[in-house]
Amino acid sequence: MNENFAIQARGLTKRFGQLEAVSHLDLDVPRGRIYGFLGPNGSGKSTTLRMLCGLLTPSEGTARVLDTTVPGNTQALKPRIGYMTQKFSLFTDMTTEENLQFISEIYSVPVAERRPRIDELLERYDLGEQRKQLASTMSGGQKQRLALACAVLHKPELLLLDEPTSAVDPQSRRDFWSNLFRLADAGTTIMVSTHYMDEAERCHRLAILDRGQKAADGTPKDLLSGIGMHVIEIESPDTAAAQVAIQPVKHVRSLTQLGARLRVLMPDTVAEPVDTLRSVLDSAEVDALVHPVAPSLEDVFVTVTMKETGDV
Repeated sequence: MNENFAIQARGLTKRFGQLEAVSHLDLDVPRGRIYGFLGPNGSGKSTTLRMLCGLLTPSEGTARVLDTTVPGNTQALKPRIGYMTQKFSLFTDMTTEENLQFISEIYSVPVAERRPRIDELLERYDLGEQRKQLASTMSGGQKQRLALACAVLHKPELLLLDEPTSAVDPQSRRDFWSNLFRLADAGTTIMVSTHYMDEAERCHRLAILDRGQKAADGTPKDLLSGIGMHVIEIESPDTAAAQVAIQPVKHVRSLTQLGARLRVLMPDTVAEPVDTLRSVLDSAEVDALVHPVAPSLEDVFVTVTMKETGDV
């Protein structure tokens, strides 16, 4: 295993009966970085994370996680990993402090270190006022911070996060990501699954999963620069008429509406796409402004998943 990577997987596959949830997945996750898994529900993100931390046994393939072979001696690996599930899984009938105390016992944190570590985490994750509060009465953002505090209490080298911000407000999401960057800056490797495009852009590196397969892998900047598509926006007071005119146009791979704008994807092999679309709209007597725009990660996602199905 290359010591620069916390995770290296080759051919990782998981089947549940006839369903292949993850198919021959190759991964290289750099140490001390935030590596994102972007994909819709059912794309294999959670299954992959569970295989990597030893909760599921792969049907095929292997992985090296922190120098430990998976499947293999995952018992030795578990104390080195923090895992945060999508659903709040701590004890709702216990207080914040009691949850942290219980986790410290589970991970056999030395008794003399438990109180200082719990106090440190209560302060770091702004949970001091909730020390004696039952978890069941906490807000979504507070529960999220408590779950993260519990996941990092034993100072893991690798943190696996399964859609950790799916049930919190935008400000809590921003605060959560600030905490993740602090952890990564301190040397923790973080692997996080998400279906939010803006979160994917925050990752140092990113894999896009589609129906159990890796459709793309790279830095957000690399993925954006290698999209292979013209991205055109059309502004029109009559977007419905504009859509009717554009839909039959050859080489239009995606057409979606964003308010009073239409966003069109066309292969970069098409010459003069703006002129082509403007001519079609003029012929249909649709008043519109047509101009190229920079691609987004959503454009990348649409493009690579179309490639996987052979539509491009």
